[in-house]
Amino acid sequence: MTAARTDVPAGTAADQRLYLEGGLRPLPCTTCGVRVLVKKLSPEQTSIQWTTSTDDCPEIAARIAEGDHPALVDTCPRLRATIEHALREGILEVPDTEE
Repeated sequence: MTAARTDVPAGTAADQRLYLEGGLRPLPCTTCGVRVLVKKLSPEQTSIQWTTSTDDCPEIAARIAEGDHPALVDTCPRLRATIEHALREGILEVPDTEE
């Protein structure tokens, strides 16, 4: 195990935190209620950070129980539908990248 770096410039650490955490919005799945943090980076890219284990999602847990490798279960279609609904309702927004 390596020690944490303590010599990272404050600006770099702040930039990293903004990139990894900035713009994330809490969003509960409308089917099972599992809460994730979501950010749209472009129409094609969605960043999802799980606030609990992915095993808490019944859809993902079922796929793993059926033998799918956890690393290959990319997302839950019900969660994807929740995110698409949040976009249509204006809860989530895709940033304007034409600046």
